[in-house]
Amino acid sequence: MAGTYIEYEFTITPPQPGTEILIAELSNLDFDSFVETETGLKAYIRKEDWHSGILKEVYILSAEEFDISIASKEIAQENWNQRWEESFEPIEVDARCTVRAPFHPTPSTEFDIVIEPKMSFGTGHHETTHMMIQHMLSIDLEGRKVLDMGSGTGVLAILAEKQGATTIDAVDIDEWCFLNAIENAERNQCQHITVQQGGIEKVVDGRYDSILANINRNVLLEQIPHYATMLEPNGTLLLSGFYTEDIEMISQCCHASQLAYDSQIVKNNWVSMRFAKK
Repeated sequence: MAGTYIEYEFTITPPQPGTEILIAELSNLDFDSFVETETGLKAYIRKEDWHSGILKEVYILSAEEFDISIASKEIAQENWNQRWEESFEPIEVDARCTVRAPFHPTPSTEFDIVIEPKMSFGTGHHETTHMMIQHMLSIDLEGRKVLDMGSGTGVLAILAEKQGATTIDAVDIDEWCFLNAIENAERNQCQHITVQQGGIEKVVDGRYDSILANINRNVLLEQIPHYATMLEPNGTLLLSGFYTEDIEMISQCCHASQLAYDSQIVKNNWVSMRFAKK
């Protein structure tokens, strides 16, 4: 059935750092969406990417330090939307940017982003998206060219346009993210966002003033050298999707690519880092 996901619900004792470790491990498989719960985690994988042994190599599931129970079921996109509408609350970042659903009232913040995330990742509630928004609010994007790699719902690309960027490329390998970002860009009356489905090969020949990449550690390590090549002199690179224990590895990769460290934000062990092209 098209549009069908497998939902895994993990009950984890203790929930932290077990949830963080589990997300990191599942991110290296084909799981593409996560929802943290009071008791652990819900993780989603497209049915066509699933196989019966998908969890066999997940180390934490057999670790003595944690007690983890697992339940799974198929879930259609429509079911996700219904549950999202029942639970989604608007968020506000630094009193300047609101991310909300179409059914929420219009806020008075400087930037108002309206999204309907469906199955994709990036409502602004997750620490990584929240921190990326924080970093973006400190950058002048007026008249700039921006790349949003792993764009998900398109929320960062939409904010970039609202901040004055005149050319924004949003790229995601996931078809639902691709379609969702198009819908959300239209919903926010964006005129300068081009959404593409695929990987870095879609934009590897491009040149950008700012690159936004909220993905995961392994993909970032693979792609950082490409980001460095694509950045204009004095361009800005914003990264997230990894943990504090990954900071040294990410920093070394950026340094080797002639990218200078600027600053970082840490939230619940998640990290967002800012680098500049030397």
